[in-house]
Amino acid sequence: MGKVDLVDSQVLVVLMVLVALVVSVDKMVQEHQFVDAVAVAMITPGPVVITVGFIGYLVAGFPGALVAALATFLPCYLFTIALAPSFKKIAQNQSIKAFVDGITAAVVGALVGAVGVIASRSILDIPTALIVISTIFALLYIKKIQEPYIIAVAAVVGVIIKLIL
Repeated sequence: MGKVDLVDSQVLVVLMVLVALVVSVDKMVQEHQFVDAVAVAMITPGPVVITVGFIGYLVAGFPGALVAALATFLPCYLFTIALAPSFKKIAQNQSIKAFVDGITAAVVGALVGAVGVIASRSILDIPTALIVISTIFALLYIKKIQEPYIIAVAAVVGVIIKLIL
């Protein structure tokens, strides 16, 4: 099993928690609004901050977006700055290495679950399913293709399908 990119994996894990809280439990936003937030966030840097900022905006306007984004980003930033001098030492610790290796399987499971939930709420028709299948094949068989190109092509195809149907 390869290494999991913690930046990408944290996004989907956090999304599972967010969908449970803001859509299912607290009913702050509707499901389609949450999917829109995720779609916008995934094409930008810092998708978790963008997603929670978008949801914060939907709930309480600009102040809600500001508080949500800061509450999500600031602790991680401060934690990173505080521990930066110790990173090399921590990275060589065998216990930390074992922990990271052990948690990788849990992260992969959470990613699969998050992808399943998002897919079940987003892939609702045949054209969307065809775009997803085409994207998966492109990622698997066209080496070194950049994700923004896939997103751009999928967007153009989606617009064309929307205009035709």
